[in-house]
Amino acid sequence: MEPLPGIRIRRLRLVGMERSYDVDLTAEQRVRNLSVIAGAFSSGKTAVLEFIAYGLGAKRHPRHQEVLRRVRSCLLEVELSGEPHVIERSVGEPSKVAFVRRGTLDSRPTSRAESRPIDPPGAPESLSSLLLSHCKLEGVQLREAPTNSESRTDPLSFRDLMWLAFLPNERVADKNFLFENDYMRKHKLRQVVDVAFGVHDDRAVELGQRIQELGGRLNRAKAELAAARTFVVEQAPTALDSEPTPAIHEQELADITSQLTELDRRAKAGTEFAARLRHQHKEAAQTSRRAAAVLRDCETQLQRLMPLRAQYADDLLKLGMLGEAQQIFDPLSVTTCPACLNRLSAPPTADDGRCSLCRHALTAAEGTLVLGAADTGSQAGDNRVDVAAETRSTKARLKEITTYIDELGTSLAALKLRAEEAAVQEEQAAAALDAATSPSVSPFLAARDDLHRRREQVLRRLEQAESAVKLREGLAKRADAVERHEAQLARLREELARLGDASHDRDRVIAKISGRYGELLRAWRYPKVSTPFIKKTDLTPFVRGEPYQEASSGARTLLTLAWQLAVFEIAVEAEAAHPGFLMIDSPQKNLGHGGTLDAVIADAVAIDDFYHHLSLWLAERGSRAQLIVADNSPPPLVESSVVVRYSRDEVRPPYGLIEDETSADEETEADA
Repeated sequence: MEPLPGIRIRRLRLVGMERSYDVDLTAEQRVRNLSVIAGAFSSGKTAVLEFIAYGLGAKRHPRHQEVLRRVRSCLLEVELSGEPHVIERSVGEPSKVAFVRRGTLDSRPTSRAESRPIDPPGAPESLSSLLLSHCKLEGVQLREAPTNSESRTDPLSFRDLMWLAFLPNERVADKNFLFENDYMRKHKLRQVVDVAFGVHDDRAVELGQRIQELGGRLNRAKAELAAARTFVVEQAPTALDSEPTPAIHEQELADITSQLTELDRRAKAGTEFAARLRHQHKEAAQTSRRAAAVLRDCETQLQRLMPLRAQYADDLLKLGMLGEAQQIFDPLSVTTCPACLNRLSAPPTADDGRCSLCRHALTAAEGTLVLGAADTGSQAGDNRVDVAAETRSTKARLKEITTYIDELGTSLAALKLRAEEAAVQEEQAAAALDAATSPSVSPFLAARDDLHRRREQVLRRLEQAESAVKLREGLAKRADAVERHEAQLARLREELARLGDASHDRDRVIAKISGRYGELLRAWRYPKVSTPFIKKTDLTPFVRGEPYQEASSGARTLLTLAWQLAVFEIAVEAEAAHPGFLMIDSPQKNLGHGGTLDAVIADAVAIDDFYHHLSLWLAERGSRAQLIVADNSPPPLVESSVVVRYSRDEVRPPYGLIEDETSADEETEADA
């Protein structure tokens, strides 16, 4: 049987830094018709459904602390019209882009992931357009005011279609189940139902517009395919002649690598006899390096000491000149009067406590007249340089440096000779090693060179094959787009040809849904059920002549479940434009689990009836549909359909969706 067009959920994987958390909805590689996610309160059942919705384009994902701590990305494996795909979105801040690739979670990617923006949903390259194309709804426009032919239109989003594919806990038994408090959402929900069944107003006009738009896309896709084929023929004409086989080249490359490893092992084993010669060559090389280092040190010291010796010799000359100047010029003699500049008849003396030159009174500390103090700017006479002592010290250091330089110069010749001899010995040892090992190593070297040449050739062929694969993938992708557009165009034209009266068709569809709604309530033994129906104008469910808002909390649970299932079952049976799966959260709400218990309804209705109907319908008329239910305590009737059961008990794993976040971790976090 051909796969039903639409979407089926196969697996959910939350990828973390250290590990991943999986929920598998398949059995023997096939999608289960009924998958039940069971477990205690606050264990992650609802989060599984919300992450599935997030993978399909929802704006937000669960933001529990354990999720934000552990999870980095959400991977959803789905079947799009029967072909497996993987949709990936980052976790943390809700991502604006989803990455879609063909294949499964565990299979090796055969092509590069395609980037699909989340918004705007009406963009041809968006994730919403991709998912809607597999539901036969790509390009649908919804009028803001249905009765006005000139009203603005908004593109249908897959998030809108999810109203028919996901019944979250907050909508079960809610008095605002059909968005009665939000006119625009209520209006859009009615349009989504009409669009899914193909009975909305202006269906012919809308089909014509979609046919025209798809025709333009088809022409562009054909042009892109032709241009791509021309490019491939010009740049890589052999890429289309035969199927490229990178795997063969990769295997050949692995064989060459193993041959190189074996060749190195054999070469090493074949030259082990030369171990003594290698040891001798190693010792000779070390001796040569040490001799060269000693020679370099000696030459370096000579280069540094020669300028130092010259500096000391220059200092010695300067000291000699200073001594001669002191003998020729006495800086302490005063022979000329500083006032009249006439020659003094006698040198200045201390006369009765006064200076004989200026008659200045001298203190006790200045009892001795020091000549020349005006020239030096100091009253101390011991600041004069002891030229003789400095000369003796400089001569001694110069003699030591000269002696050391002479010793280095004498040993330099011997060091050069020793270094040359060590270098010669190293060359001889190397020559002996080469002579001993060359006959054994040469064949290995030749074989190694040949293997390296073959390796380079294989690498080039592998690169060419990988390029050819990418080119063929690009052509296949464009060819698939052309084929998909042609199939959609043919389907829309066929639908336009058999289009009848929309209002009459809508009445017939709502009548079917209303009839199924009543059947479900009777099958579930709804108390005193009478005149159950769904109102044609606004789709409100009625029972006992009253709208669902007037019923008790437990009764509203059954009424909302019946409405959702009725729409889903009729859509699947009529092969309408529905995704083909339905997720239900907490079907026992107000019936014994969660919220306020409605004793009347809970006593009268057994949850077994709900699951019994699902099992019968899926086995017969809904064999190609998929139902995913999150329930606290499903009955034994569907035990075989339970794909995972979260215990919230550390001794009975799995604890929850994030398995390694236990109650001990929660208590530690609360204490902190």
